[in-house]
Amino acid sequence: MNGHKKNKVIIIGGGIGGLAAAMALVQQNIEVLLLEQAEEIAEIGAGIQLGPNAYAALDSLGVGEAARARSVFVDCLTMKDAVDNHVIGSMEVGDAFRQRFGNPYGVIHRADIHLSILEAVEDHPLIEFRTSTRIETVDETENGVTVIDTQGNQYHADAVIGADGGRSVVRQKYLADPPRVTGHVVYRAVVEEEDMPEDMRINGPVLWAAPHGHLVHYPLRGGKQYNLVVTFHSREQEEWSVREGSKEEVLSYFEEIDASPRRLLSLPKSWKRWATADRNPVEYWGTGLTTLLGDAAHPMTQYLAQGACMALEDAVVLGQCLKIKQGDFSAAFRLYEQIRIPRTARVVLSAREMGRLYHAKGVERLVRNQLWKGRSQERFYDAVEWLYSWNVDNCLDM
Repeated sequence: MNGHKKNKVIIIGGGIGGLAAAMALVQQNIEVLLLEQAEEIAEIGAGIQLGPNAYAALDSLGVGEAARARSVFVDCLTMKDAVDNHVIGSMEVGDAFRQRFGNPYGVIHRADIHLSILEAVEDHPLIEFRTSTRIETVDETENGVTVIDTQGNQYHADAVIGADGGRSVVRQKYLADPPRVTGHVVYRAVVEEEDMPEDMRINGPVLWAAPHGHLVHYPLRGGKQYNLVVTFHSREQEEWSVREGSKEEVLSYFEEIDASPRRLLSLPKSWKRWATADRNPVEYWGTGLTTLLGDAAHPMTQYLAQGACMALEDAVVLGQCLKIKQGDFSAAFRLYEQIRIPRTARVVLSAREMGRLYHAKGVERLVRNQLWKGRSQERFYDAVEWLYSWNVDNCLDM
């Protein structure tokens, strides 16, 4: 890095990925200006799952201890057939899993993982963040990059990272590729412990696979709450959106499932309804002094529970690439893309296929139900080796 003047990077977006990127950059002694369009830096949603790769990334960013303190570490990941209530497969994520992958499998409220990184960001002298700042355009100049917001304010830096989510303004400028609306609708809610049936208070994610949809539930905040996620193939022509949902709509898609999982659908007092989208993988995320990170780079469906995990990995790799390239932002960004694009594309495409498995019907459902029959835990671990064995020591592998 330049010994006389600190390099400065603008990060657009104050979500999990943007905050993680800020922590990765200051480890390389780079000043960060974080621009967030919301009035306050916060995180909406409910629970998310964190694989061992996510905890490895959080540790590398210096926030692993804070995130662990707010996590619930689970015992197993279970898939059940919602029609006949039998177990399709179950992967234990206890001691043997931790020994294999070096870290646990956990679940956490989205606001809690966000807060765990935000606390570190707020305490760091090299990071400045501004809220209520909506970006309109990004322009590269001879002296770096200029970012202009909707109020006409200009911000200058040596480079820009677009971590501004699935509807990224930065991506639109450089790629202008359309989102792929899936037609799948996701309902999310949080259920208090006392409202959750006792036999459903299981310490781990349980996925109930149904024709055209599925349900997932798992504990949050020490088991005081439960995250409930319901997904289905919509009958409507969907647009990428978030709005309030209705219990009646949810129930109408799961009339044929077993009474045991179906009773969960009446528990939430309110639902948020997401019509989902992802994007097809692309060969580059930016040019020159600009790149993308997290959902701006690789928005994905939720079927592998890896959206936040991939954003955390991105941040670590970006920091390592900047270290290797010693302040040459363009070279570091291209190396980062070379490493991250194939891995994140594999997750995007694998998530799509996993969604198909979850929602199988007819003969496909029968085939799905036999896929993991008799499988040993070691074989389950072998199947997820490519995903969960990621850590800072191998993160630059291609």
